[in-house]
Amino acid sequence: MSQSFKKVHAITGMKDILPDGSAHWEHLEETVRQWLAAYGYRNMRTPVLEQTRLFTRGIGEVTDIVEKEMYSFTDALNGEQLTMRPEFTAGIVRATIEHNLLYERPQRVYALGPVFRHEKPQRGRYRQFHQIDVEALGMAGPDIDAEMIIMLARLWKTLGLADIRLELNSLGQADERRAHREALVRHLEQHIDVLDEEARRRMHTNPLRVLDTKNPAMQEMANSAPRLFDFLGEASRAHFDGVCKRLDDAGIGYSLNPRLVRGLDYYNSTVFEWVTDRLGAQGTVCGGGRYDGLIELLGGKPAPAVGFAIGMERLLDLCEQSGAFQAAAECQIYLVHQSDEAQRAAAVLAEKLRDGGFKVIVHPGSASFKSQFKRADASGAQVAVILGEDELRNRQASIKWLRRTDDAQAQQETIPMDSLVEELKQKV
Repeated sequence: MSQSFKKVHAITGMKDILPDGSAHWEHLEETVRQWLAAYGYRNMRTPVLEQTRLFTRGIGEVTDIVEKEMYSFTDALNGEQLTMRPEFTAGIVRATIEHNLLYERPQRVYALGPVFRHEKPQRGRYRQFHQIDVEALGMAGPDIDAEMIIMLARLWKTLGLADIRLELNSLGQADERRAHREALVRHLEQHIDVLDEEARRRMHTNPLRVLDTKNPAMQEMANSAPRLFDFLGEASRAHFDGVCKRLDDAGIGYSLNPRLVRGLDYYNSTVFEWVTDRLGAQGTVCGGGRYDGLIELLGGKPAPAVGFAIGMERLLDLCEQSGAFQAAAECQIYLVHQSDEAQRAAAVLAEKLRDGGFKVIVHPGSASFKSQFKRADASGAQVAVILGEDELRNRQASIKWLRRTDDAQAQQETIPMDSLVEELKQKV
């Protein structure tokens, strides 16, 4: 007698998406694809696995993602160092360089799918989570930065979401950041007594992230720190002003947040976040900005780029809170039958209905009419089509409306089998 098998559970932080929930995902994905198509963005699909050095080079070796969160391993077959993607941008840039996509023209691309980070699971943050990633490659002007923010405002409106606010900042250019970094490190060294352990560790490697602290004891120090915005040159200020003017033209409100930074090393110039108070501690719905140096950093010819990423789980959470999603029906028509002969006839009829464009379920097996109608109602179908002995004998089908309230079609009616498809096309 074999030993009983120990039940397997999903890995911590990696969640199953069951059919009822998956219907919401599909609805959101379809909305997103239509929204992006309206702005000329095309889908790009990159591998889940990439060489580890793509991320250590592109994201930065001293970021939290590379230091603590990546799922990396050595390929036992060839010794390659591989990583499950923790974000999309580096992979999209790698593909852009490898396939020379910017040779003919700039590119507007997007990706949807899972990314992986080993961090403590909490609301809106999982170890396998999903992102909508949007990138405009080869375009340098503030018009593109602004267009991305404006298109996001359109998405929130399309989804019926309120209470999402926009925060903006500029990270300037490399020389401006270096000057600010030196001033910031001196400021942190002068206040080392109030820095927590994490801040002390980051003080010389990634000092901008120290300003993003949630530690109440460090807030006064962070508020009095040198502002990067004060180190911006004329060109950086003009670019940022160009973004703000276009947002003003579009009637989009925003607030300037001098402490807004990005956790990844490749960002420069415009950075932005859309945030909400409706998701607890994980309030960022969308983050993005410009990363003009990344393409060259990863081996391509210098080219500008800007993009953003949206956490799909957080966005779905907001949609569900706002009642944007209704329970999805399993089918439009549910076929109820009596006897083996009626079930066989129902299977044939179902194919004709599907030829007519309907979503159809035939009740599996045999059961009482009461039981079948209970299941038909639970399916969300608009109509039950009934095949019993009388219907088969007379080459007819009875229909019962499950989701109609108008008097004309509230009652059960009988329709000749040969005209059923056309009749239902007019009524369903």
